[in-house]
Amino acid sequence: MTSEENTGSFWDHLEVLRGVIIRVLAVWMVISIVTFFFKSEIFDILLAPKSDEFLLYRLIAELCLRFGLEPPGSFDLELINIGLARQFMIHMQTALCVGFVLAAPYALYEVFGFVSPGLYRKERHYVSRILFCGYLMFLIGIALSYLIIFPMTVQFLGSYQVAADVTNMISLDSYMGTLFMMCLCMGTVCELPVLSWLLAKAGVLKHSVMAKYRRHAIVIILIVAAVITPTSDIFTLLIVSVPIWILYEASILIAKTVEKKETP
Repeated sequence: MTSEENTGSFWDHLEVLRGVIIRVLAVWMVISIVTFFFKSEIFDILLAPKSDEFLLYRLIAELCLRFGLEPPGSFDLELINIGLARQFMIHMQTALCVGFVLAAPYALYEVFGFVSPGLYRKERHYVSRILFCGYLMFLIGIALSYLIIFPMTVQFLGSYQVAADVTNMISLDSYMGTLFMMCLCMGTVCELPVLSWLLAKAGVLKHSVMAKYRRHAIVIILIVAAVITPTSDIFTLLIVSVPIWILYEASILIAKTVEKKETP
């Protein structure tokens, strides 16, 4: 093959990649625009954790009553807007974020279509599994953050007072920023089993090493949990750290399973 053919092949691939990027961006924008017009439905969901009518709070109250404990006090966090254009900008940012999550399957499909011609059949099978499992685990992380971690953070920080005459005035910007940050962090953390499977498959990661440094990992998990949830109570810290620790233990089992399959 001549150098001209090599150059032509490179530019052909670059042109295909450009088409993939344009199509993904177009689909993302279209979905975001459609999402923009469902403002009431989306913000009803995203703002639900600020009220004691949220599912998690009602479940905790019911469990407290069942076991003869005093249920937590009622609360309804009032949000304020402190910028003239901030509500509109937050609406646009939310539509883009929701559109990104909804458009991700199509983006992964386009990525797979771009890389699959250069892969063997077995490699295509692995790549498709990685993409699917990675997206699924990211959604699980978002759900975990929205249903458990973020509501506990809102309930604690939103009702915390250093003195009775100091009133909390929480901005919508702060609320939405914390929600998106926690969902992104937990979605990323939940990729740990997928990453462990990939590294174990490549022979880079051994389950024995992960088991050996389990205590060190627990310390790191507690640090990560403290960063994700900026609260000072041990209860919320455990709510965040326990799921991450379970993911770590699951990653050890996954790596061990992969090693057994790879051992002749």
